[in-house]
Amino acid sequence: MEPITIGLIVLVVLVVLGGAAFVSTRSRGRDLELEPRRGDTDVLDRPVRDQAVDGDTAVLDPEVDDVVPDGDVLVEEPPVEDVVVEEPVVKPSFFERLTKARTAFTGYLGGLVGLGKLDDEAWEDLEEALIRADVGVSTSMSLLEDVQSRAKDAGAEDGAAIVELLKQRMHEELADKDRSLTIDDGETNVWLFVGVNGVGKTTTIGKLGKRLAAEGERPLMAAGDTFRAAAAEQLTMWAERTGAEIVRGNEGGDPSSVIFDGVQAAAARDRNVVLADTAGRLQNKTNLMEELSKVRRVAAKEPGHVSEVLLVIDATTGQNGMSQAKVFAEAVDVTGVVLTKLDGSAKGGIVFAIESELGIPVKLVGLGEGVDDLVDFEPEEFVNALFE
Repeated sequence: MEPITIGLIVLVVLVVLGGAAFVSTRSRGRDLELEPRRGDTDVLDRPVRDQAVDGDTAVLDPEVDDVVPDGDVLVEEPPVEDVVVEEPVVKPSFFERLTKARTAFTGYLGGLVGLGKLDDEAWEDLEEALIRADVGVSTSMSLLEDVQSRAKDAGAEDGAAIVELLKQRMHEELADKDRSLTIDDGETNVWLFVGVNGVGKTTTIGKLGKRLAAEGERPLMAAGDTFRAAAAEQLTMWAERTGAEIVRGNEGGDPSSVIFDGVQAAAARDRNVVLADTAGRLQNKTNLMEELSKVRRVAAKEPGHVSEVLLVIDATTGQNGMSQAKVFAEAVDVTGVVLTKLDGSAKGGIVFAIESELGIPVKLVGLGEGVDDLVDFEPEEFVNALFE
């Protein structure tokens, strides 16, 4: 082969190999440009506090989402899962909880509403309806006398108008009474709870203890019912549930001594309300009066300050409960009534009998079994619930 030919072949081979190398180098260069340079992207994408500087250990904060420029403030919202939304306590509705009483009461009055004019027999039926609702004989007669007088003055004769006048009169019967629970500042207040066994004294104390603690008060419970074996145990359970302290004595011991110890303990431990349970024995009136009088005297000794004596009555017992309540009201200076199980009674009229015959305001009522179902008595809501 000619030398010239060989030279041309060598030249072509060199050109081809050189072009391939050039293309490979350019392609590699583009690949390198597409890859981030170590240190550039890391600094931009990762929070500053994630970097380890000069051999320091990096501190990782998983809640930081962005780097905050100098001078800016990072407002961190708590993770959604960490936010606990507490359900507000829903106050029991008198209308919803007084179904039995309302059904019975409106059942008695239903036949009168449609009457064009009330005759003597209709008035007697109305009186009977009030008595059946446990309003009480004397209170029922007094209410209807006023209603008849107002109906005559207003020229009202039809049943609907008479029922409306009765509703107004019942509102007035319960109005303008002090239903507040007294806690005097700077005193070791003592609330005595009295009533026969089975009316719910201990449960009432437990529920009130929770309520007072929630309101920022500092209750202490005193298990003064030493004659019922389960009373102290039951009250102890309530104290544990509500975070209250409790003082209890030996079974069959002197109730006054337990309450005295409770008052002393409350004063020493900065507890401002002593919720004192008492025995519900009703052997005879004389013994009861002597026992309760002694309990009250002891509870009032320094540093004790008796600010409430609450008579607990079971609404379902009706007039039987009233007769027992009168004995307790005579034995001790009662300041208010706690009416339990009102939601389970068809005879809600007992409220009127209590306030009229005993002259004592109803301060609290039980509208259910729940711990928050012991509520302040609201007279307007109560009367409206009976008629609606």
